[in-house]
Amino acid sequence: MDSPNRHSAADLNFQTPEGKKSFTTAVLSIWLGTTMEYVDFALYGLAAGLVFHDVFFPHSTPIVGLLSAFATYAVGFIARPLGAIFFGRLGDKHGRKVVMVATIALMGVATTLIGFIPSYDTIGPLAPALLVLMRLGQGFGAGAELSGGAVMLAEYAPTKHRGVVASLIGVGSNTGTLLASLVWLLVLQLPMETVQAWAWRIPFIGSAIIVIGALVIRRKMKESPIYLDFQKVKEEQIRQAEESQSAEPENFFTKYKAFFWMLGLRIGENGPSYMSQTFLVGYVVTALAVSKQVPTIAVIVASLLGFIIIPGSGWISDRLGRRVTYRAYTFALMLIAFPAFWLLETRNPWIVGTVIVVAMSIASLGIFGVQAAYGVELFGIRHRYSQMALAKELGSIMSGGTAPMIAAALLAATGHWWPLALYYFVTAGIGFVTTFFAPETRGRDLALMEDADHDEAR
Repeated sequence: MDSPNRHSAADLNFQTPEGKKSFTTAVLSIWLGTTMEYVDFALYGLAAGLVFHDVFFPHSTPIVGLLSAFATYAVGFIARPLGAIFFGRLGDKHGRKVVMVATIALMGVATTLIGFIPSYDTIGPLAPALLVLMRLGQGFGAGAELSGGAVMLAEYAPTKHRGVVASLIGVGSNTGTLLASLVWLLVLQLPMETVQAWAWRIPFIGSAIIVIGALVIRRKMKESPIYLDFQKVKEEQIRQAEESQSAEPENFFTKYKAFFWMLGLRIGENGPSYMSQTFLVGYVVTALAVSKQVPTIAVIVASLLGFIIIPGSGWISDRLGRRVTYRAYTFALMLIAFPAFWLLETRNPWIVGTVIVVAMSIASLGIFGVQAAYGVELFGIRHRYSQMALAKELGSIMSGGTAPMIAAALLAATGHWWPLALYYFVTAGIGFVTTFFAPETRGRDLALMEDADHDEAR
């Protein structure tokens, strides 16, 4: 924890007019960048659930086509740990800003190019192959974008308000989801033949506008004050840390326990989140024959609520603590798992829409508002970017990106809703259990070399 008499570099930076200006620029650039990332994935997630099975897998049955579309969705997540390793190390060694510029450019180009891929009927199997290639590009860039944004915001934020400031990374993701949903809602007003023929391309090509804006602002962003402060005393801090480690050898888990804590917390959030905002869209339309506009409108409503829920969640964690807030959210997800899928079986548009809104409010919005600061505070500054990014992206593979594909496979194999609910319950439960092992980190000094709870463990 921070000493009450010690001010971090971020606190001192925020006390000057120039520092406040750089803080505002950083927040704006991170918001736009994260918006771009989630425009990427929300556009693709909605397209996978609504039209991609017809455009790229037209000769499959509806359920198999849905499974294939979500399989290409999962491919993007396979590339994310590779991007986390590559860009994470770059960010720890050369600074946060250089990575933030590179990742937004890579994701933006890949997303825009998806809009130019010919359909299966035009070029055959090459169409889904190109789709996979673009998804790999999206994933490689996204592997470091979200974690880098969270690190930058937390390292810029005044200590007492770190939770709510870091949660703004979630506001960016929510903005992306909202924009993607609004665009898709407009596209769906056209005849379905038109949507499948060419109109589905509009959201992807139009995303280039956000990319250009984000790049312009991000290039003006200054480096994190805590990272700059660390660079000034890096050699001495590293020497002291190495001497401390050599005096008392650590086993593998003790050395990397923050990594495993982050992995468990991420699984508890990401699995239910992508089940709620991605799989349910395709599930209620394809398997339950609900109108395509119902889940699309539900995602929009949840996204609007997110502008209150996300910062509110960060604010609560600043006052009650990260761990107890995270535990409450994961417990709530476990409670709603079976009732939610049971209610979807009614096929009533109002009930279906409400279930999606509630599930997203907890899994995709509330818990995410806590995770931003919690994840950053778990790690010491020397390897914060690389280790947090890798833990998050491995967690995404193990739960988030693969969740729609696994759920679709469970549905195809069993034809029942209860295995889907069980999968939702288990992933949330992993996060819940992790909160009993991970330490409280609220107010922690981000300039420390050691991971959270390192001193207490000795």
